[in-house]
Amino acid sequence: MSIQPIKNTNCTLSSQELKRYSRHLSLPEIGVNGQEKLKNSSVLCIGCGGLGSPLLVYLAAAGIGRIGIIDPDLVEESNLQRQIIHKTESIGKAKVNSARSSIKALNPFCSVETFQACLTKSNALEIIKQFDIICDCSDNFPSRYLINDSCVILEKPHIYGAISKFEGQASVFNIDQDSPNFRDLVPTPPPMNLLPSCSEAGVMGILPGIIGIIQATETIKIITGIGTSLSGRLLVFNALDMKFKELNLKKESNREKIKNLIDYETFCSEKMPDFKAINISPKKLNDLMEKDPENTILLDVRNEEEYLINSIPGSILIPLVNIQNGDAIKRIEELSKNKILYIHCKTGQRSLEAIYILQKYGIKAINIEGGINSWNQIKYL
Repeated sequence: MSIQPIKNTNCTLSSQELKRYSRHLSLPEIGVNGQEKLKNSSVLCIGCGGLGSPLLVYLAAAGIGRIGIIDPDLVEESNLQRQIIHKTESIGKAKVNSARSSIKALNPFCSVETFQACLTKSNALEIIKQFDIICDCSDNFPSRYLINDSCVILEKPHIYGAISKFEGQASVFNIDQDSPNFRDLVPTPPPMNLLPSCSEAGVMGILPGIIGIIQATETIKIITGIGTSLSGRLLVFNALDMKFKELNLKKESNREKIKNLIDYETFCSEKMPDFKAINISPKKLNDLMEKDPENTILLDVRNEEEYLINSIPGSILIPLVNIQNGDAIKRIEELSKNKILYIHCKTGQRSLEAIYILQKYGIKAINIEGGINSWNQIKYL
């Protein structure tokens, strides 16, 4: 699909910027006019991890005038294998602040706005409406549907990327009235355990770099109005075979128009329609563990590799797979007898599934909100 450029206000390039972007200016397809469009544009990057890192670096280098970054997390050592915008000295710092420092060091002409928060139903429209183009660098389905629906409602171009193990994919959604959106690619959410996170399945460090740069390329093309976008096409990359393939994607004409945001956590957990977990905040749990440790059992359902990297003191490791296949049920029954059972994972998704399964065996458990990520952020470790 041919690209119509983003309409921007008129702001010219300084003499320093003319030197900085000289290789762009030499391209007839971009030139001074295209570079000024980049300077006058604004891009929101949702997620400052594997995909967001290369995307932000190249958008900043290209001269995007205003960059927004939203991410609630802190930099962890395990991030540095692929999240190249962060450095060793960034460990423990907010990802958005680490990324902002890297961007400003690379290109002081970029304005950077940060949001150290989760994108939610309550703040998504307010944040997204402030930017021209939205780049989805998230890693979970509730966020992807939330981003998609917000972009549809606000009529924002949506640059999509996703990775797992050795494979990644990218596309462009909602670029015009005929463009498909994420719901045309994934109409209904898959089961929570079908596509594991990077921490569960692992990811080749270079892979998000490739997909993130593709997202950055599409962003620059849309702003400058050059080339043909990935709208209507899903580009799939396999690093092991070093092959790209392309799948056609069409807009579903009979799909009900998206008018409002919904509860995306519930929407993505519809395989458990009658299930409502009891939750506890990490702070309250910490208080309970200090007051009554003898009657508290803390279960970690992540995998062994994750547990060895970082764990909550006193927690017991029983990976989710051992609950799914039933092998750990008897042990959990014994551990939780006459005690209160609390379960956590990395972010709170796997723990919900564990609790859902355990209740079928008559075992009651309480979910730790936000998992070990939230625990780490309140600095109880």
